[in-house]
Amino acid sequence: MRKPLLALAIAAFGIGTTEFIIMGLLPDLARDFAVSIPKAGTLVSAYALAVTVGSPLVVLALAKVDRKRALILLMSIFILGNAACALAPNFHLLLLARICTALSHGSFFGIGSIVAANVVPREQRARAVAIMFSGLTLANVLGVPAGTALGQAFGWRAAFWAIVPIGILAGAGVWALVPHQHSEPVHLKHELKSVMRRGVLTTLLISTMSSAAMFCVLTYITPILEIVTHITPHGVTGVLVLFGVAITVGNLLGGIMADSQGFRAVAIGFVALTVLFALMPIAELHVLAMLLVIALWGMLHFAVGAPLQTRVVDQARGAQNLASTLNQGAFNLGNALGAALGALVLTHGFGYRALSLASAVVAALTAGLTVLAIVWEREDKKKSDDHLRFSMGH
Repeated sequence: MRKPLLALAIAAFGIGTTEFIIMGLLPDLARDFAVSIPKAGTLVSAYALAVTVGSPLVVLALAKVDRKRALILLMSIFILGNAACALAPNFHLLLLARICTALSHGSFFGIGSIVAANVVPREQRARAVAIMFSGLTLANVLGVPAGTALGQAFGWRAAFWAIVPIGILAGAGVWALVPHQHSEPVHLKHELKSVMRRGVLTTLLISTMSSAAMFCVLTYITPILEIVTHITPHGVTGVLVLFGVAITVGNLLGGIMADSQGFRAVAIGFVALTVLFALMPIAELHVLAMLLVIALWGMLHFAVGAPLQTRVVDQARGAQNLASTLNQGAFNLGNALGAALGALVLTHGFGYRALSLASAVVAALTAGLTVLAIVWEREDKKKSDDHLRFSMGH
């Protein structure tokens, strides 16, 4: 592994732990601040909204800053934000600290993806982005369970304090290992025009739909496993660790496949996910079958992340920082939409087994849109080649 990628992966591990650890600490937070669980849940939704809306604005503000310096600044915000969370005397200040911390999330992944892609040969870019994102997936396997256990044993504030040194280590790694990369001259009008290209908007929509398909089921995976599959609460923890391992493997395999197969690998992945979600209601009735489906689901779904991140950068010529960050916002928007879709299914009385069928529909639509994006890209390339031949002929 190239040393800059290690520093970026450590940062991704810290950011991923911060994002997801709150879910395991919600009951403790609600009890400590005397608020309801739904109100405590705004710590999750506000974070996602801040990533979606705030991160692109941060990237635009840092547009003229050297990328290495921008990453160090963002890690500083991350460190201070987590310290502020640990010190928050009331719920509203904790919420504000979470929002401030979230501003570093999408911005770091957006700029970090470009840095990762630029430190390797062109044919290894998706693999490099996947290595950075492996820190995010490892956070689900190691960081979140460890942080949750720490918070339950010593109080939720201890969990946030434990994240601070991870941020310091990541910031030091970026300072010592990541090379300086100057951003291209930025013109806001040109950047906005670049991200409005059909290829960019299509990729952002695919990213949103991909996350929606995933979180329609994942948001409610614990009651599904306990009520439908009849797995014990302790067993559910083991299943979630299995899912975390699967997404880590899938993330790395997706980067390798994207470098060799291109965007076709993403289309194939969504077709496979459609079939898997359609079969999940049957698998949910059998423990071993459900374990197999969950492992395959995790691998397939995270295999498309790095290729989508690489593609949006390729399509946004002249606005790479902004497009890359917008894609992180698209993923987070999909998280919220997927959870909302799942809630809609349940409130209309369709039951937990219907959730994966809703995900299957979304995955099928995503597969169709991905194929359409490939067709459009070929048409655009043909037009460009025809125009070039016409120009050379005259």
